[in-house]
Amino acid sequence: MDPEQQAAADRIAAAKKGKDVRKKVRIENESATVVQARVRGRSDRAKLEGQGYYTPDEIKAHNRIDDLWVSMFGKVCDLTKLVAANPGSLVQPIIDAAGTDISHWFDPVTKKVKSYIDPKTELEVPFCPMGEFLHCPPSEPTAMWSSDIGKPWWKDKTLQIGLLTAKTRKIRLFNMLTKQESVIEVCSEETLDAIQKRYIPYNQHSGSYVWKRSDDHALSRVLDMKKTLAANGIPDEDLQFDLLNMDPDDHIPTIHLYFSDDLTVA
Repeated sequence: MDPEQQAAADRIAAAKKGKDVRKKVRIENESATVVQARVRGRSDRAKLEGQGYYTPDEIKAHNRIDDLWVSMFGKVCDLTKLVAANPGSLVQPIIDAAGTDISHWFDPVTKKVKSYIDPKTELEVPFCPMGEFLHCPPSEPTAMWSSDIGKPWWKDKTLQIGLLTAKTRKIRLFNMLTKQESVIEVCSEETLDAIQKRYIPYNQHSGSYVWKRSDDHALSRVLDMKKTLAANGIPDEDLQFDLLNMDPDDHIPTIHLYFSDDLTVA
């Protein structure tokens, strides 16, 4: 084989090798995406099963196009799949609002998109401060709009994954065995069982502890894990502290955790 033929053969072999490498990388990336989606799905289902309420900060953390949550009228919705299934400019306002509360987009009574009277046309048109969004009627008649959209996404209950807490509060958990102290933000509606799940990242064996509270009425009384903090006699006094011009963070109630049995992973 002469030098020119050898060079041509080398180029063909290199091109084929490059194509094979790119195909392998693409397959690996697609597989990784599938695995990550499955892991995220299991994680979200676990959250839904063990935690019905979410804090604003938790919603704020889901602010990406591939992990997109919003809240509206006290409900928390995962719009990740909705955005992925409807690419285009009409989902851009939803992407821009990721991780926030969008209740102001809708009428609080009818739950329809808010409207106003356009001063130029004197017609009632949708109020879209961030731009027209998916399933929202256009401000002007157009052949591109079809009213046969079925149920708009903001009324689709299958997108709801939980509820937005009406009030967050902080609680200090003090491990009497390790002397570890952790301050966590919780939802006022949550039972201690739900709060215990929030505590797992700090202590994988948190299920092996008895939760107690010391106060003026009783020493180290055992708390009912099926009840909320308030129902366990630990009221939320943030408002009173604010009225007294006191920092609530200086008066966070403490729960003492006493080790009780074997190291059962919660």
